[in-house]
Amino acid sequence: MNNAMKTSLLDEAYDCFNKGLFGESAKILDKALSIDFEDQRIICALKCANFWKGKEEKLESISEHFAKGEYLLKEWINFSSFFSGFSESDEKCLNTIRQWCFGNALKSYEKVFYDSGGNDSGILFRIGRCYKSIGDYENALNFLERTFRLQKENSTVIAELADCYALINEVKTAKIFFREAFFIDPQKIEFAFLESLMIERLINQMKDLGITGEAAREWLPVYGVVYGVLNIKRELKPLELGKLKQSIFSYENRLEENSDVGSETMPRLLNYYFRLIDHYICVAEERAKIEDILRKIKRLNDEIFMEYIN
Repeated sequence: MNNAMKTSLLDEAYDCFNKGLFGESAKILDKALSIDFEDQRIICALKCANFWKGKEEKLESISEHFAKGEYLLKEWINFSSFFSGFSESDEKCLNTIRQWCFGNALKSYEKVFYDSGGNDSGILFRIGRCYKSIGDYENALNFLERTFRLQKENSTVIAELADCYALINEVKTAKIFFREAFFIDPQKIEFAFLESLMIERLINQMKDLGITGEAAREWLPVYGVVYGVLNIKRELKPLELGKLKQSIFSYENRLEENSDVGSETMPRLLNYYFRLIDHYICVAEERAKIEDILRKIKRLNDEIFMEYIN
């Protein structure tokens, strides 16, 4: 009897989440908690309701559509960090709030999109991200691919496109785009918006290794290679190859001048080395050049070297 009542109250609370009635859902969840104060699903849902309850008044006070969308996505980043702190949680709770948050952000961005004539790449991107997060992958790909054609060097856009491909099980394409995104600029990639199992597992592996925050963005592509996830190789164009070698030279000089130059230096250089080896393999470069890079990797980080060659 109690289980049936708890389930009924949870469903009622989630229905309130769908409507953005977080104050009302908190009252329902308080009632559910009085039935079983140890049920982790209820505890998690109540904490989520209280998190968003404080945002309702602020959201209602924002009249400008773009600002409303931005506020929702900013708070989603905060909420993702908050939610990740629960050792036990209910995916239905997370997904229901996701639908509400991104569904409302989408409505706001679409109003801006139609008012502006549909030519703003920033709005195209935000609409694509929202469609992806509510599970409309066909529309998401449409908007994200349009954005990509306008911003081919934007790692944020490329990562979202990769995530969308992963979610529709286009694994090879997803790996190609993720590799590109984390190579161009890992610091611009926001984990809170990435949902695919492929990238989620890598993020969790970073946590298990004690690597979080900005450092996780730098190390994720390194471990993505050594764990065989980001394993799609491609030949670099002459201009790309020249820029890569210049970047390697610059980072090697940084390390030579100061061995403690920042948490991003080592993983960024390892990522560059892996990229150069991939290129050499694709063009059937002489083995001596690959061996030279392998020696550099070994000197830089012997543990990563052993993981990479095994």
